[in-house]
Amino acid sequence: MESRIENLKEKKLIGQRLKMNLISNLTGQLWGQFMPRRKEVRNNLTEEFISMQVYDPLYFKNFDPTNEFEKWALVEVSDFETLPKGMEPFTLEGGLYAVFDYKGTSADRSIFQYIYTEWLPNSEYHLDDRPHFEVLGEKYKNNDPDSEEEIWIPIKNK
Repeated sequence: MESRIENLKEKKLIGQRLKMNLISNLTGQLWGQFMPRRKEVRNNLTEEFISMQVYDPLYFKNFDPTNEFEKWALVEVSDFETLPKGMEPFTLEGGLYAVFDYKGTSADRSIFQYIYTEWLPNSEYHLDDRPHFEVLGEKYKNNDPDSEEEIWIPIKNK
């Protein structure tokens, strides 16, 4: 799978979050709460959605599928002046990311196994302690084999 390296600029995001783990995955519940309310966010910069994971610094060093992380359903905004009730702001700091253009169903997690067990160890990068996220654009179709998304993994030089 091809990847590209991007230097991301800081982004302002608004959305909702839930704590979960890989065993008790609440992603469907999170997006089910967010999508009916997405139009309440008035200052979107794009039509894309961002599915973001915020992991504890030791999450990958002591990997266990029961370890909790925060999952966010978000949109990028110009500012935080108008914040719908029940939604939160998040400033995604800039930095280096490996970006993977993925085509397939979101239920197929083998892309992440490839990234963390093959691509990353054989690259000139280490995983960085910043949020991981997926950009869900116009070609994203939930659980469809023809769905397309971008997977952004935070990296730093070895």
